[in-house]
Amino acid sequence: MHAELTPENLRELVGRFYAAVREDDMIGPVFNAAIDDWDHHLDHIAQFWASGLLGVGRFTGRPMAAHMRHPIEPEMFDRWLAHWARTTDELYAPALARGLQARASRIADSFKLGLFYRPSQREDRDQA
Repeated sequence: MHAELTPENLRELVGRFYAAVREDDMIGPVFNAAIDDWDHHLDHIAQFWASGLLGVGRFTGRPMAAHMRHPIEPEMFDRWLAHWARTTDELYAPALARGLQARASRIADSFKLGLFYRPSQREDRDQA
Protein backbone atom coordinates (compact mmCIF):
# COMPACT_ATOMS: atom_id res chain seq x y z
CA MET A 1 0.00 0.00 0.00
CA HIS A 2 1.41 3.36 -1.04
CA ALA A 3 1.62 6.17 1.51
CA GLU A 4 2.48 8.85 -1.06
CA LEU A 5 1.86 9.65 -4.71
CA THR A 6 4.63 9.19 -7.23
CA PRO A 7 4.56 9.14 -11.03
CA GLU A 8 5.41 5.44 -10.85
CA ASN A 9 2.57 4.43 -8.55
CA LEU A 10 0.15 6.64 -10.47
CA ARG A 11 1.05 4.62 -13.56
CA GLU A 12 0.41 1.45 -11.56
CA LEU A 13 -2.97 2.86 -10.48
CA VAL A 14 -3.94 3.74 -14.03
CA GLY A 15 -2.93 0.30 -15.29
CA ARG A 16 -4.91 -1.57 -12.65
CA PHE A 17 -7.89 0.75 -12.97
CA TYR A 18 -8.18 0.37 -16.73
CA ALA A 19 -7.68 -3.40 -16.50
CA ALA A 20 -10.88 -3.49 -14.45
CA VAL A 21 -12.65 -0.95 -16.68
CA ARG A 22 -11.86 -2.96 -19.81
CA GLU A 23 -13.59 -6.00 -18.28
CA ASP A 24 -16.69 -4.07 -17.17
CA ASP A 25 -19.81 -5.00 -19.14
CA MET A 26 -21.19 -1.43 -19.18
CA ILE A 27 -18.19 0.80 -19.77
CA GLY A 28 -15.62 -1.65 -21.09
CA PRO A 29 -17.04 -1.73 -24.63
CA VAL A 30 -16.83 2.07 -24.90
CA PHE A 31 -13.20 2.15 -23.83
CA ASN A 32 -12.20 -0.91 -25.84
CA ALA A 33 -13.75 0.52 -29.00
CA ALA A 34 -12.10 3.91 -28.49
CA ILE A 35 -8.54 2.90 -27.66
CA ASP A 36 -6.24 1.11 -30.08
CA ASP A 37 -2.91 1.46 -28.29
CA TRP A 38 -3.48 0.74 -24.60
CA ASP A 39 0.15 1.17 -23.58
CA HIS A 40 0.22 4.68 -25.04
CA HIS A 41 -3.16 5.52 -23.53
CA LEU A 42 -2.17 4.34 -20.06
CA ASP A 43 1.05 6.36 -20.20
CA HIS A 44 -0.91 9.40 -21.39
CA ILE A 45 -3.52 9.12 -18.62
CA ALA A 46 -0.85 8.55 -15.99
CA GLN A 47 0.76 11.78 -17.24
CA PHE A 48 -2.60 13.54 -16.84
CA TRP A 49 -2.76 12.49 -13.19
CA ALA A 50 0.91 13.18 -12.49
CA SER A 51 0.65 16.63 -14.03
CA GLY A 52 -2.53 17.54 -12.17
CA LEU A 53 -1.65 16.03 -8.80
CA LEU A 54 2.11 16.34 -8.62
CA GLY A 55 2.88 19.12 -11.07
CA VAL A 56 5.26 16.71 -12.77
CA GLY A 57 5.66 16.82 -16.53
CA ARG A 58 3.26 18.30 -18.96
CA PHE A 59 0.00 16.82 -20.04
CA THR A 60 -1.11 17.72 -23.51
CA GLY A 61 -4.50 16.94 -24.83
CA ARG A 62 -8.11 17.98 -24.77
CA PRO A 63 -9.89 15.39 -22.62
CA MET A 64 -13.39 16.84 -23.05
CA ALA A 65 -13.15 16.94 -26.83
CA ALA A 66 -11.73 13.42 -26.87
CA HIS A 67 -14.69 12.09 -24.89
CA MET A 68 -17.41 13.91 -26.82
CA ARG A 69 -17.17 11.59 -29.80
CA HIS A 70 -17.93 8.43 -27.82
CA PRO A 71 -21.28 6.91 -26.76
CA ILE A 72 -21.02 7.87 -23.09
CA GLU A 73 -24.12 7.97 -20.89
CA PRO A 74 -24.41 9.77 -17.53
CA GLU A 75 -24.79 6.56 -15.50
CA MET A 76 -21.46 5.32 -16.79
CA PHE A 77 -19.70 7.80 -14.52
CA ASP A 78 -20.96 6.00 -11.42
CA ARG A 79 -19.42 2.77 -12.69
CA TRP A 80 -16.16 4.56 -13.56
CA LEU A 81 -16.02 6.07 -10.07
CA ALA A 82 -16.74 2.71 -8.43
CA HIS A 83 -13.77 1.13 -10.22
CA TRP A 84 -11.62 4.13 -9.30
CA ALA A 85 -12.62 3.88 -5.63
CA ARG A 86 -11.92 0.16 -5.49
CA THR A 87 -8.53 0.53 -7.16
CA THR A 88 -7.40 3.50 -5.09
CA ASP A 89 -8.52 1.72 -1.90
CA GLU A 90 -6.37 -1.28 -2.89
CA LEU A 91 -3.26 0.75 -3.66
CA TYR A 92 -3.14 3.74 -1.30
CA ALA A 93 -3.36 4.59 2.35
CA PRO A 94 -6.94 5.52 3.27
CA ALA A 95 -6.52 9.32 3.41
CA LEU A 96 -4.68 9.36 0.10
CA ALA A 97 -7.27 7.08 -1.51
CA ARG A 98 -10.09 9.39 -0.35
CA GLY A 99 -8.28 12.39 -1.83
CA LEU A 100 -7.89 10.62 -5.17
CA GLN A 101 -11.55 9.64 -5.09
CA ALA A 102 -12.63 13.21 -4.38
CA ARG A 103 -10.51 14.47 -7.27
CA ALA A 104 -11.98 11.85 -9.63
CA SER A 105 -15.49 12.79 -8.52
CA ARG A 106 -14.84 16.44 -9.39
CA ILE A 107 -13.48 15.38 -12.78
CA ALA A 108 -16.55 13.21 -13.39
CA ASP A 109 -18.86 16.10 -12.47
CA SER A 110 -17.00 18.37 -14.86
CA PHE A 111 -17.25 15.83 -17.66
CA LYS A 112 -20.96 15.30 -17.04
CA LEU A 113 -21.56 19.03 -17.26
CA GLY A 114 -19.50 19.30 -20.43
CA LEU A 115 -21.05 16.29 -22.11
CA PHE A 116 -24.70 16.55 -21.07
CA TYR A 117 -25.64 20.00 -19.74
CA ARG A 118 -27.41 21.99 -22.43
CA PRO A 119 -29.01 25.16 -21.00
CA SER A 120 -30.74 26.00 -24.28
CA GLN A 121 -32.54 22.64 -24.24
CA ARG A 122 -33.68 23.25 -20.67
CA GLU A 123 -34.99 26.70 -21.58
CA ASP A 124 -36.91 25.18 -24.50
CA ARG A 125 -38.54 22.61 -22.16
CA ASP A 126 -39.35 25.25 -19.55
CA GLN A 127 -41.09 27.42 -22.14
CA ALA A 128 -43.19 24.56 -23.53
